Amino acid sequence: MLHFLWDSITLQTFLISLFVFLQSAHIVSPPIVPYCCPCPWTGLSWSQQEHPLQIKTLSIYVLSQLSKRYGDIFGIHMGSMKFVMVNGMRLVREVLINQGDKFMERPDFPIDEQVFSKIGLVSSSGHLWKAQRRFTLSTLRNFGLGKRSLEERIQEECQFLGDVFRDEQGNPFNPQLKVTNAVANVICSLIFGNRFDYHDEDFQSLLKLMYEMTVLHGSITSQLYNNFPSIMKYLPGAHHTIIKNWRLLRKFMQEQINKHKEDWNPSESRDYIDSYLLEISKVSNCEKTLLDDTFREEHLMACTLDLMFAGIETTSSTLRWALLFMAIHPEIQGTVHKKLIDAVIGQARPPALEDRNNLHYTNAVIHEVQRKGNVVPFNVPRMASEDAYVDGYFIPKGTGIMANLSSLMFDKNEWKTPEHFNPEHFLKDGKFWKNEYFIPFSLGKRSCLGELLARSELFLFFTSLLQKFTFQAPPDTKLSLQPMIGIAMAPKPYKICAVPR
Repeated sequence: MLHFLWDSITLQTFLISLFVFLQSAHIVSPPIVPYCCPCPWTGLSWSQQEHPLQIKTLSIYVLSQLSKRYGDIFGIHMGSMKFVMVNGMRLVREVLINQGDKFMERPDFPIDEQVFSKIGLVSSSGHLWKAQRRFTLSTLRNFGLGKRSLEERIQEECQFLGDVFRDEQGNPFNPQLKVTNAVANVICSLIFGNRFDYHDEDFQSLLKLMYEMTVLHGSITSQLYNNFPSIMKYLPGAHHTIIKNWRLLRKFMQEQINKHKEDWNPSESRDYIDSYLLEISKVSNCEKTLLDDTFREEHLMACTLDLMFAGIETTSSTLRWALLFMAIHPEIQGTVHKKLIDAVIGQARPPALEDRNNLHYTNAVIHEVQRKGNVVPFNVPRMASEDAYVDGYFIPKGTGIMANLSSLMFDKNEWKTPEHFNPEHFLKDGKFWKNEYFIPFSLGKRSCLGELLARSELFLFFTSLLQKFTFQAPPDTKLSLQPMIGIAMAPKPYKICAVPR
Protein backbone atom coordinates (compact mmCIF):
# COMPACT_ATOMS: atom_id res chain seq x y z
CA MET A 1 0.00 0.00 0.00
CA LEU A 2 2.79 2.45 0.93
CA HIS A 3 4.63 1.50 -2.25
CA PHE A 4 1.52 2.28 -4.31
CA LEU A 5 1.06 5.70 -2.62
CA TRP A 6 4.71 6.63 -3.18
CA ASP A 7 4.55 5.72 -6.87
CA SER A 8 1.30 7.62 -7.44
CA ILE A 9 2.19 10.89 -5.69
CA THR A 10 3.50 13.72 -7.86
CA LEU A 11 6.62 15.69 -6.98
CA GLN A 12 4.59 18.88 -6.67
CA THR A 13 2.14 17.27 -4.23
CA PHE A 14 5.00 15.83 -2.21
CA LEU A 15 6.82 19.17 -1.93
CA ILE A 16 3.65 21.04 -0.97
CA SER A 17 2.91 18.43 1.69
CA LEU A 18 6.48 18.67 2.97
CA PHE A 19 6.26 22.46 2.99
CA VAL A 20 3.06 22.38 5.06
CA PHE A 21 4.48 19.78 7.47
CA LEU A 22 7.74 21.60 8.10
CA GLN A 23 6.05 24.97 8.40
CA SER A 24 3.51 23.52 10.84
CA ALA A 25 6.27 21.89 12.84
CA HIS A 26 8.04 25.24 13.01
CA ILE A 27 4.95 27.16 14.07
CA VAL A 28 4.26 24.84 17.00
CA SER A 29 7.91 24.70 18.05
CA PRO A 30 8.80 26.05 21.50
CA PRO A 31 8.95 29.84 21.70
CA ILE A 32 12.33 31.54 21.66
CA VAL A 33 13.74 32.00 25.14
CA PRO A 34 14.14 35.73 25.76
CA TYR A 35 17.60 37.16 26.22
CA CYS A 36 18.30 38.82 29.54
CA CYS A 37 19.44 42.40 29.16
CA PRO A 38 18.62 45.85 30.54
CA CYS A 39 16.37 46.54 27.56
CA PRO A 40 14.65 43.17 27.13
CA TRP A 41 14.75 41.32 23.84
CA THR A 42 11.22 40.15 24.63
CA GLY A 43 10.00 43.63 23.74
CA LEU A 44 10.85 42.97 20.08
CA SER A 45 7.82 41.55 18.28
CA TRP A 46 8.38 38.35 16.28
CA SER A 47 6.28 37.31 13.32
CA GLN A 48 6.24 33.51 13.12
CA GLN A 49 3.28 32.73 10.91
CA GLU A 50 2.85 35.40 8.24
CA HIS A 51 6.19 35.07 6.47
CA PRO A 52 7.25 32.89 3.53
CA LEU A 53 10.21 30.66 4.29
CA GLN A 54 12.91 32.62 2.51
CA ILE A 55 13.53 36.24 3.36
CA LYS A 56 14.39 37.09 -0.25
CA THR A 57 10.86 36.26 -1.36
CA LEU A 58 9.06 38.47 1.14
CA SER A 59 6.78 40.81 -0.75
CA ILE A 60 6.70 44.56 -0.25
CA TYR A 61 3.03 44.25 0.65
CA VAL A 62 3.66 41.60 3.34
CA LEU A 63 6.40 43.68 4.93
CA SER A 64 4.22 46.77 4.83
CA GLN A 65 1.50 44.90 6.71
CA LEU A 66 3.98 43.51 9.23
CA SER A 67 5.39 46.99 9.79
CA LYS A 68 1.91 48.39 10.45
CA ARG A 69 1.31 45.64 12.99
CA TYR A 70 4.69 45.45 14.73
CA GLY A 71 6.36 48.82 14.03
CA ASP A 72 9.53 49.79 12.20
CA ILE A 73 11.58 47.02 13.81
CA PHE A 74 10.46 43.41 14.17
CA GLY A 75 11.78 39.87 13.97
CA ILE A 76 11.23 37.14 11.40
CA HIS A 77 11.92 33.44 11.94
CA MET A 78 13.38 31.37 9.10
CA GLY A 79 13.69 27.77 10.24
CA SER A 80 16.44 27.88 12.86
CA MET A 81 17.55 31.37 11.80
CA LYS A 82 16.17 34.67 12.99
CA PHE A 83 16.37 38.08 11.38
CA VAL A 84 15.54 41.58 12.47
CA MET A 85 13.87 43.74 9.84
CA VAL A 86 14.27 47.51 10.10
CA ASN A 87 12.10 49.98 8.17
CA GLY A 88 12.17 53.72 7.60
CA MET A 89 15.04 56.14 7.07
CA ARG A 90 15.91 56.57 10.74
CA LEU A 91 16.48 52.88 11.46
CA VAL A 92 17.95 52.04 8.04
CA ARG A 93 20.61 54.74 8.57
CA GLU A 94 21.12 53.50 12.11
CA VAL A 95 22.08 49.96 11.07
CA LEU A 96 23.86 50.80 7.80
CA ILE A 97 25.74 53.96 8.82
CA ASN A 98 25.60 54.97 12.49
CA GLN A 99 26.24 51.43 13.72
CA GLY A 100 27.39 50.07 10.40
CA ASP A 101 30.59 48.55 11.83
CA LYS A 102 28.50 46.31 14.09
CA PHE A 103 26.47 44.95 11.16
CA MET A 104 29.16 44.28 8.56
CA GLU A 105 29.13 40.49 8.38
CA ARG A 106 27.00 38.23 6.18
CA PRO A 107 24.59 35.61 7.55
CA ASP A 108 24.77 31.98 6.49
CA PHE A 109 22.17 31.01 3.89
CA PRO A 110 22.78 27.31 3.09
CA ILE A 111 22.05 27.75 -0.63
CA ASP A 112 24.45 30.69 -0.84
CA GLU A 113 27.15 28.77 1.00
CA GLN A 114 26.97 26.23 -1.83
CA VAL A 115 27.23 29.02 -4.41
CA PHE A 116 29.23 31.93 -3.00
CA SER A 117 30.84 30.34 0.11
CA LYS A 118 32.29 32.85 2.60
CA ILE A 119 34.90 34.37 0.32
CA GLY A 120 34.83 36.86 -2.53
CA LEU A 121 33.34 40.35 -2.45
CA VAL A 122 29.71 39.72 -1.45
CA SER A 123 29.73 36.95 1.14
CA SER A 124 33.07 37.55 2.91
CA SER A 125 33.53 39.49 6.14
CA GLY A 126 36.23 41.12 8.22
CA HIS A 127 39.79 41.56 6.97
CA LEU A 128 39.23 39.36 3.92
CA TRP A 129 36.31 41.50 2.72
CA LYS A 130 38.12 44.80 3.35
CA ALA A 131 41.21 43.66 1.43
CA GLN A 132 39.22 42.28 -1.52
CA ARG A 133 37.02 45.38 -1.79
CA ARG A 134 39.98 47.78 -1.54
CA PHE A 135 41.93 45.88 -4.19
CA THR A 136 38.92 45.58 -6.51
CA LEU A 137 37.99 49.27 -6.35
CA SER A 138 41.59 50.31 -7.01
CA THR A 139 41.96 47.86 -9.90
CA LEU A 140 38.68 48.82 -11.58
CA ARG A 141 39.68 52.48 -11.41
CA ASN A 142 42.98 51.59 -13.06
CA PHE A 143 41.05 50.00 -15.93
CA GLY A 144 38.76 52.93 -16.54
CA LEU A 145 36.07 53.07 -13.83
CA GLY A 146 34.98 56.70 -13.71
CA LYS A 147 37.12 57.61 -16.71
CA ARG A 148 36.48 58.45 -20.34
CA SER A 149 37.94 55.12 -21.50
CA LEU A 150 35.18 53.12 -19.79
CA GLU A 151 32.52 55.48 -21.13
CA GLU A 152 33.79 54.73 -24.61
CA ARG A 153 33.55 50.97 -23.96
CA ILE A 154 29.92 51.36 -22.90
CA GLN A 155 29.15 53.54 -25.93
CA GLU A 156 30.65 50.88 -28.19
CA GLU A 157 28.47 48.23 -26.57
CA CYS A 158 25.43 50.49 -26.98
CA GLN A 159 26.06 50.39 -30.71
CA PHE A 160 26.24 46.58 -30.74
CA LEU A 161 23.03 46.32 -28.72
CA GLY A 162 21.25 48.73 -31.04
CA ASP A 163 22.32 46.63 -34.03
CA VAL A 164 20.87 43.37 -32.63
CA PHE A 165 17.65 45.15 -31.70
CA ARG A 166 17.42 46.53 -35.23
CA ASP A 167 17.88 43.00 -36.63
CA GLU A 168 14.48 42.14 -35.13
CA GLN A 169 12.90 44.53 -37.69
CA GLY A 170 10.21 45.72 -35.32
CA ASN A 171 8.90 42.20 -34.65
CA PRO A 172 8.12 40.97 -31.11
CA PHE A 173 11.12 39.54 -29.25
CA ASN A 174 12.30 38.89 -25.70
CA PRO A 175 15.07 41.43 -24.93
CA GLN A 176 16.36 39.58 -21.85
CA LEU A 177 19.35 37.73 -23.34
CA LYS A 178 20.42 40.61 -25.61
CA VAL A 179 20.32 43.18 -22.81
CA THR A 180 22.13 40.80 -20.45
CA ASN A 181 24.82 40.13 -23.06
CA ALA A 182 25.41 43.87 -23.51
CA VAL A 183 25.69 44.54 -19.79
CA ALA A 184 27.87 41.45 -19.33
CA ASN A 185 30.29 42.62 -22.00
CA VAL A 186 31.05 45.80 -20.08
CA ILE A 187 32.07 43.97 -16.91
CA CYS A 188 33.77 41.23 -18.96
CA SER A 189 35.97 43.84 -20.64
CA LEU A 190 37.21 44.79 -17.17
CA ILE A 191 37.57 41.23 -15.84
CA PHE A 192 38.78 39.32 -18.93
CA GLY A 193 39.95 42.14 -21.19
CA ASN A 194 37.52 41.25 -23.98
CA ARG A 195 33.83 41.18 -24.93
CA PHE A 196 31.75 38.26 -26.28
CA ASP A 197 29.75 38.30 -29.49
CA TYR A 198 25.96 38.07 -29.21
CA HIS A 199 26.11 34.90 -31.31
CA ASP A 200 28.79 33.20 -29.19
CA GLU A 201 26.94 30.01 -28.22
CA ASP A 202 29.22 29.18 -25.28
CA PHE A 203 28.78 32.60 -23.73
CA GLN A 204 25.05 32.56 -24.38
CA SER A 205 24.88 29.25 -22.52
CA LEU A 206 26.80 30.80 -19.64
CA LEU A 207 24.35 33.72 -19.42
CA LYS A 208 21.43 31.30 -19.46
CA LEU A 209 22.98 29.38 -16.57
CA MET A 210 23.38 32.58 -14.58
CA TYR A 211 19.82 33.67 -15.33
CA GLU A 212 18.48 30.26 -14.34
CA MET A 213 20.34 30.46 -11.04
CA THR A 214 18.94 33.90 -10.20
CA VAL A 215 15.39 32.73 -10.96
CA LEU A 216 15.65 29.42 -9.10
CA HIS A 217 16.70 31.17 -5.90
CA GLY A 218 13.04 32.12 -5.52
CA SER A 219 11.71 28.57 -5.94
CA ILE A 220 9.95 26.61 -3.19
CA THR A 221 12.63 23.92 -2.99
CA SER A 222 15.41 26.53 -2.69
CA GLN A 223 13.47 28.16 0.15
CA LEU A 224 13.04 24.78 1.83
CA TYR A 225 16.74 24.02 1.40
CA ASN A 226 17.67 27.28 3.13
CA ASN A 227 15.58 26.32 6.15
CA PHE A 228 15.98 22.55 6.24
CA PRO A 229 19.23 21.72 4.37
CA SER A 230 19.85 18.44 6.19
CA ILE A 231 16.54 17.10 4.83
CA MET A 232 16.38 18.80 1.44
CA LYS A 233 19.84 17.70 0.32
CA TYR A 234 18.37 14.23 -0.17
CA LEU A 235 15.33 15.41 -2.12
CA PRO A 236 15.05 16.60 -5.74
CA GLY A 237 14.45 20.23 -6.61
CA ALA A 238 15.77 23.52 -7.89
CA HIS A 239 18.49 23.69 -5.23
CA HIS A 240 20.33 20.85 -6.97
CA THR A 241 20.12 22.70 -10.30
CA ILE A 242 21.61 25.81 -8.68
CA ILE A 243 24.54 23.80 -7.32
CA LYS A 244 25.05 22.05 -10.68
CA ASN A 245 25.02 25.37 -12.56
CA TRP A 246 27.45 26.79 -10.07
CA ARG A 247 29.95 24.04 -10.87
CA LEU A 248 29.66 24.85 -14.58
CA LEU A 249 30.22 28.56 -13.92
CA ARG A 250 33.27 27.79 -11.82
CA LYS A 251 34.60 25.66 -14.66
CA PHE A 252 34.16 28.56 -17.11
CA MET A 253 35.91 30.96 -14.76
CA GLN A 254 38.76 28.54 -14.13
CA GLU A 255 39.27 28.24 -17.88
CA GLN A 256 39.49 32.04 -18.15
CA ILE A 257 42.01 32.20 -15.31
CA ASN A 258 44.10 29.40 -16.86
CA LYS A 259 44.18 31.23 -20.21
CA HIS A 260 45.48 34.31 -18.46
CA LYS A 261 48.14 32.32 -16.65
CA GLU A 262 49.41 30.87 -19.94
CA ASP A 263 50.39 34.23 -21.44
CA TRP A 264 50.60 36.34 -18.28
CA ASN A 265 53.15 39.16 -18.27
CA PRO A 266 53.73 40.52 -14.73
CA SER A 267 54.93 43.84 -16.12
CA GLU A 268 51.75 44.48 -18.13
CA SER A 269 48.37 43.84 -16.53
CA ARG A 270 45.60 43.71 -19.13
CA ASP A 271 42.60 43.33 -16.83
CA TYR A 272 41.33 42.40 -13.37
CA ILE A 273 42.51 38.78 -13.56
CA ASP A 274 46.04 39.81 -14.55
CA SER A 275 46.15 42.30 -11.69
CA TYR A 276 44.98 39.69 -9.18
CA LEU A 277 47.56 37.17 -10.43
CA LEU A 278 50.21 39.83 -9.84
CA GLU A 279 48.96 40.30 -6.28
CA ILE A 280 49.12 36.54 -5.71
CA SER A 281 52.71 36.49 -6.97
CA LYS A 282 53.65 39.28 -4.53
CA VAL A 283 52.38 37.19 -1.63
CA SER A 284 54.31 34.09 -2.72
CA ASN A 285 57.51 36.13 -2.90
CA CYS A 286 57.31 37.67 0.57
CA GLU A 287 57.29 36.47 4.15
CA LYS A 288 54.09 34.96 5.50
CA THR A 289 51.59 37.62 6.48
CA LEU A 290 47.83 38.05 6.62
CA LEU A 291 48.01 38.48 2.84
CA ASP A 292 48.72 34.75 2.53
CA ASP A 293 45.09 34.06 3.30
CA THR A 294 43.76 37.04 1.34
CA PHE A 295 45.06 36.72 -2.21
CA ARG A 296 44.76 33.18 -3.49
CA GLU A 297 43.44 31.71 -6.70
CA GLU A 298 40.24 30.46 -5.05
CA HIS A 299 39.58 34.03 -3.89
CA LEU A 300 40.23 35.30 -7.41
CA MET A 301 37.60 32.92 -8.74
CA ALA A 302 35.10 34.00 -6.08
CA CYS A 303 35.71 37.71 -6.74
CA THR A 304 35.37 37.40 -10.51
CA LEU A 305 32.13 35.45 -10.18
CA ASP A 306 30.79 38.01 -7.69
CA LEU A 307 31.63 40.79 -10.13
CA MET A 308 29.86 38.89 -12.90
CA PHE A 309 26.69 38.32 -10.86
CA ALA A 310 26.59 41.76 -9.24
CA GLY A 311 27.66 43.54 -12.41
CA ILE A 312 25.14 41.83 -14.68
CA GLU A 313 21.86 40.84 -13.06
CA THR A 314 20.83 44.04 -11.27
CA THR A 315 21.71 46.37 -14.16
CA SER A 316 20.20 44.03 -16.75
CA SER A 317 16.99 43.72 -14.69
CA THR A 318 16.74 47.50 -14.35
CA LEU A 319 17.13 48.03 -18.09
CA ARG A 320 14.45 45.42 -18.80
CA TRP A 321 12.15 47.28 -16.39
CA ALA A 322 12.98 50.48 -18.28
CA LEU A 323 11.90 49.09 -21.66
CA LEU A 324 8.76 47.66 -20.10
CA PHE A 325 7.81 50.95 -18.44
CA MET A 326 8.37 52.84 -21.71
CA ALA A 327 6.10 50.48 -23.64
CA ILE A 328 3.40 50.69 -20.97
CA HIS A 329 3.67 54.48 -20.69
CA PRO A 330 3.95 55.75 -24.30
CA GLU A 331 3.26 59.33 -23.21
CA ILE A 332 6.36 59.29 -20.97
CA GLN A 333 8.40 57.63 -23.73
CA GLY A 334 7.22 60.34 -26.13
CA THR A 335 8.40 63.05 -23.76
CA VAL A 336 11.79 61.35 -23.46
CA HIS A 337 12.05 61.24 -27.26
CA LYS A 338 11.16 64.90 -27.55
CA LYS A 339 13.40 66.19 -24.78
CA LEU A 340 16.20 63.70 -25.48
CA ILE A 341 16.46 63.60 -29.26
CA ASP A 342 14.93 66.83 -30.51
CA ALA A 343 16.23 69.16 -27.83
CA VAL A 344 19.70 67.91 -26.91
CA ILE A 345 21.32 65.02 -28.81
CA GLY A 346 19.68 64.46 -32.16
CA GLN A 347 20.72 61.50 -34.30
CA ALA A 348 24.18 62.61 -35.38
CA ARG A 349 26.14 61.45 -32.33
CA PRO A 350 25.83 58.90 -29.50
CA PRO A 351 24.74 60.01 -26.03
CA ALA A 352 27.54 60.87 -23.56
CA LEU A 353 27.61 60.99 -19.77
CA GLU A 354 27.99 64.76 -19.83
CA ASP A 355 24.52 64.93 -21.42
CA ARG A 356 23.04 64.12 -18.01
CA ASN A 357 23.45 67.77 -17.07
CA ASN A 358 20.99 68.75 -19.82
CA LEU A 359 18.68 65.73 -19.94
CA HIS A 360 16.73 66.45 -16.77
CA TYR A 361 13.55 64.60 -17.73
CA THR A 362 15.40 61.56 -19.10
CA ASN A 363 17.52 61.39 -15.95
CA ALA A 364 14.34 61.58 -13.87
CA VAL A 365 12.81 58.69 -15.85
CA ILE A 366 15.88 56.49 -15.27
CA HIS A 367 15.77 57.17 -11.52
CA GLU A 368 12.04 56.44 -11.43
CA VAL A 369 12.72 53.13 -13.19
CA GLN A 370 15.17 52.27 -10.42
CA ARG A 371 12.73 53.35 -7.70
CA LYS A 372 9.68 51.56 -9.08
CA GLY A 373 11.63 48.55 -10.42
CA ASN A 374 13.22 48.17 -6.98
CA VAL A 375 15.43 45.24 -7.99
CA VAL A 376 17.06 44.73 -4.55
CA PRO A 377 14.12 45.56 -2.26
CA PHE A 378 15.53 44.34 1.06
CA ASN A 379 19.23 45.06 0.58
CA VAL A 380 21.83 42.30 0.89
CA PRO A 381 21.43 40.68 4.33
CA ARG A 382 23.80 41.65 7.13
CA MET A 383 24.64 39.98 10.44
CA ALA A 384 25.54 41.45 13.81
CA SER A 385 29.26 40.93 14.46
CA GLU A 386 28.80 41.90 18.10
CA ASP A 387 25.99 42.56 20.57
CA ALA A 388 24.19 45.78 19.75
CA TYR A 389 21.14 47.87 20.57
CA VAL A 390 18.84 49.23 17.88
CA ASP A 391 16.02 51.56 18.84
CA GLY A 392 16.30 50.32 22.41
CA TYR A 393 16.17 46.62 21.50
CA PHE A 394 19.00 44.21 22.22
CA ILE A 395 20.33 42.54 19.05
CA PRO A 396 22.60 39.58 19.98
CA LYS A 397 25.74 38.81 18.02
CA GLY A 398 24.94 36.49 15.09
CA THR A 399 21.45 37.87 14.47
CA GLY A 400 20.62 38.59 10.82
CA ILE A 401 19.72 42.16 9.88
CA MET A 402 17.57 43.18 6.91
CA ALA A 403 17.25 46.84 5.91
CA ASN A 404 13.97 47.26 4.04
CA LEU A 405 14.93 49.72 1.29
CA SER A 406 11.41 49.42 -0.10
CA SER A 407 10.12 51.23 2.97
CA LEU A 408 12.12 54.24 1.75
CA MET A 409 11.47 53.95 -1.98
CA PHE A 410 7.70 53.70 -1.43
CA ASP A 411 7.31 55.93 1.63
CA LYS A 412 3.93 57.66 1.26
CA ASN A 413 5.21 60.70 3.14
CA GLU A 414 8.13 61.25 0.75
CA TRP A 415 6.70 60.43 -2.69
CA LYS A 416 3.66 62.05 -4.24
CA THR A 417 2.41 58.86 -5.92
CA PRO A 418 4.65 56.05 -4.61
CA GLU A 419 2.69 53.20 -6.21
CA HIS A 420 2.71 54.76 -9.69
CA PHE A 421 5.45 55.29 -12.25
CA ASN A 422 5.93 59.05 -12.09
CA PRO A 423 9.15 60.78 -13.25
CA GLU A 424 7.93 63.98 -11.54
CA HIS A 425 9.22 62.40 -8.31
CA PHE A 426 12.69 63.47 -9.46
CA LEU A 427 11.93 66.89 -10.90
CA LYS A 428 11.71 70.32 -9.28
CA ASP A 429 10.89 73.30 -11.47
CA GLY A 430 11.76 71.19 -14.53
CA LYS A 431 15.24 70.34 -13.21
CA PHE A 432 16.45 66.94 -12.06
CA TRP A 433 16.31 66.53 -8.28
CA LYS A 434 17.35 63.50 -6.25
CA ASN A 435 15.31 62.57 -3.18
CA GLU A 436 17.41 61.36 -0.20
CA TYR A 437 14.98 58.42 0.16
CA PHE A 438 16.21 57.08 -3.19
CA ILE A 439 18.75 54.44 -2.10
CA PRO A 440 18.94 51.64 -4.69
CA PHE A 441 22.65 50.97 -4.04
CA SER A 442 22.39 50.79 -0.23
CA LEU A 443 24.36 52.91 2.25
CA GLY A 444 27.52 52.70 4.30
CA LYS A 445 30.76 50.82 3.89
CA ARG A 446 29.12 47.78 2.29
CA SER A 447 27.16 49.74 -0.28
CA CYS A 448 27.42 48.58 -3.89
CA LEU A 449 31.02 49.02 -5.09
CA GLY A 450 29.77 49.06 -8.71
CA GLU A 451 27.40 52.01 -8.25
CA LEU A 452 29.39 54.33 -10.50
CA LEU A 453 29.57 51.71 -13.25
CA ALA A 454 25.88 50.82 -12.97
CA ARG A 455 24.75 54.46 -13.11
CA SER A 456 26.89 55.04 -16.21
CA GLU A 457 25.55 51.93 -17.93
CA LEU A 458 21.92 52.71 -17.14
CA PHE A 459 22.17 56.22 -18.55
CA LEU A 460 24.10 55.34 -21.71
CA PHE A 461 22.19 52.16 -22.59
CA PHE A 462 18.80 53.74 -21.93
CA THR A 463 19.44 56.96 -23.85
CA SER A 464 21.10 55.10 -26.73
CA LEU A 465 18.12 52.74 -27.13
CA LEU A 466 15.56 55.54 -26.85
CA GLN A 467 17.53 57.53 -29.40
CA LYS A 468 17.14 54.71 -31.93
CA PHE A 469 13.81 53.04 -31.11
CA THR A 470 10.23 53.39 -29.98
CA PHE A 471 9.25 50.49 -27.73
CA GLN A 472 5.76 49.07 -28.03
CA ALA A 473 3.74 46.10 -26.83
CA PRO A 474 3.16 43.43 -29.51
CA PRO A 475 -0.25 43.65 -31.22
CA ASP A 476 -3.14 42.46 -29.05
CA THR A 477 -0.81 42.03 -26.06
CA LYS A 478 -1.14 43.57 -22.61
CA LEU A 479 2.23 43.83 -20.90
CA SER A 480 2.41 43.00 -17.20
CA LEU A 481 4.41 44.63 -14.41
CA GLN A 482 4.26 41.48 -12.31
CA PRO A 483 7.76 40.90 -10.89
CA MET A 484 9.69 37.66 -10.79
CA ILE A 485 11.42 37.04 -7.46
CA GLY A 486 14.91 35.55 -7.45
CA ILE A 487 18.26 36.99 -6.40
CA ALA A 488 16.93 40.25 -7.85
CA MET A 489 13.35 41.39 -8.46
CA ALA A 490 13.18 41.36 -12.25
CA PRO A 491 10.23 41.65 -14.63
CA LYS A 492 8.73 38.39 -15.75
CA PRO A 493 9.82 37.40 -19.30
CA TYR A 494 8.03 39.48 -21.92
CA LYS A 495 8.15 40.25 -25.62
CA ILE A 496 8.38 43.76 -26.98
CA CYS A 497 8.65 45.53 -30.34
CA ALA A 498 11.61 47.85 -30.97
CA VAL A 499 10.42 50.08 -33.83
CA PRO A 500 13.30 52.00 -35.47
CA ARG A 501 12.89 55.78 -35.33
